Amino acid sequence: MSEQQNEVSRQFSKPLSSEEQSLSDFNRLAWHSRRGMLELDVLLIPFLNEAYRTLTTEDQALYKKLLDCEDPDLFSWFMRNTVPSDPDHLRMVNMILNRVQPE
Repeated sequence: MSEQQNEVSRQFSKPLSSEEQSLSDFNRLAWHSRRGMLELDVLLIPFLNEAYRTLTTEDQALYKKLLDCEDPDLFSWFMRNTVPSDPDHLRMVNMILNRVQPE
């Protein structure tokens, strides 16, 4: 391997700083928050950008858990056609909806 290839290899194998890792994690969440369904995107993306960083660690984990749900379920919950059976999902759905439709 040439010296140039070794240098490139070292740069890519260097561990990320905590700030870089945090940004990388946030960008990954941003990607997963883009659902491709406008009704979901207008709720999830602003919530992520404006509120996610202020959440407790526990609520951030609940948001990540919510993103694992299927789009039709999310749509139904956010449109209040059905209620999530999982209390964690219900908490996050209510938190997101309360930001755009305060009671």
